[in-house]
Amino acid sequence: MSNFIAQMEPWFGEEERRAMDEYLAEGGWITEFRKTQVFEQMIAEFTGAKHCVVVNNGTISLTLAALAVGIKSGDEVVVPNYTMIATPNSVNMIGAKPVFVDVELDTLCLDIELVEKAITEKTRAIYFVSANGRYPKSGIEAFVKLAKENNLILLEDSAQAMGSFYPDGTHIGRKGLVGSFSFSAPKVISTGQGGALITDDDEVANKLRRLKDFGRSGGGNDIHDSIGWNFKFTDIQAVIGIEQMKKLSFRVDRKKEILRLYKECLKGINQIRFFEQDLEHTTPWFIDTLVNNREKLQQYLKENQIGTRVMYPPINKQNAYLANGEHPISNKVGMDGLWLPSAAQLTDDDIKRVCDSISQFYK
Repeated sequence: MSNFIAQMEPWFGEEERRAMDEYLAEGGWITEFRKTQVFEQMIAEFTGAKHCVVVNNGTISLTLAALAVGIKSGDEVVVPNYTMIATPNSVNMIGAKPVFVDVELDTLCLDIELVEKAITEKTRAIYFVSANGRYPKSGIEAFVKLAKENNLILLEDSAQAMGSFYPDGTHIGRKGLVGSFSFSAPKVISTGQGGALITDDDEVANKLRRLKDFGRSGGGNDIHDSIGWNFKFTDIQAVIGIEQMKKLSFRVDRKKEILRLYKECLKGINQIRFFEQDLEHTTPWFIDTLVNNREKLQQYLKENQIGTRVMYPPINKQNAYLANGEHPISNKVGMDGLWLPSAAQLTDDDIKRVCDSISQFYK
């Protein structure tokens, strides 16, 4: 019987094991310390950001970004109706109101014309989500301009975009005042859980560091000039993260190869459609598609030892929110969107097997 091909799995190897053994043998304190600083520095250098602050997960990172730039209870924040639910939850957590806006069909990024219509006197910020490492057809500069003209803050939820760049060479996450990344298990690199914030603004970086460390005025003291919480990272995660960062460039290249191979193998099958992906600049995190007859295809692939995952349903229709409005693109993704196996460690033969099964199903 064939091995099961998972839709996604993290990839840790001998290097992470060895680094962990060495760290524990040195008698490290395990809590956030020097290894965390090394990890932050690696992310800052890779993205070109002046500051990087890592926290315990990618939802908290989104919330802290909002807090650090002054978003308060009662403020409205524009978010895409197609995203992982962490995006609206992160602003909801501080009493701000997420306002759902539909996305572009080709990129699944916010539709700028709809964003413009959603702005009210209560709107304080736009949370731009880079869906699967992509940027909008309108260009991110159009969002920078729109935010400036309306005196709004542009924040970037780049959870899925580590290793993805805008066409001008700027790493995704650096066009907004703050950019946020996630290192949960399915991401391009993972520390199990974890999030990172990047910014070029000294004051915002200082606020982020205080917010995640009880509001302390300095490291290790108990003088508090402001409210803060404990959202710190750990050196154990950082040890793994350092080794994962060393593998990032390889994974970026491999993810691009995987998408190219899928497109080549599924060419001519009209029942499956890929979204736009600029492979020169951006890295697909998951292989995302719109498919015909999704449930039966999923069942058929499962019987053939192949895992898939349904893409995010429209958030405004989930019981957690039940917000008014019809958003046709996010509705369509909710009905037809399917993630195919996407792990960086997939072999070419694995991908061909998935594609053969999909071809068989549609025949």
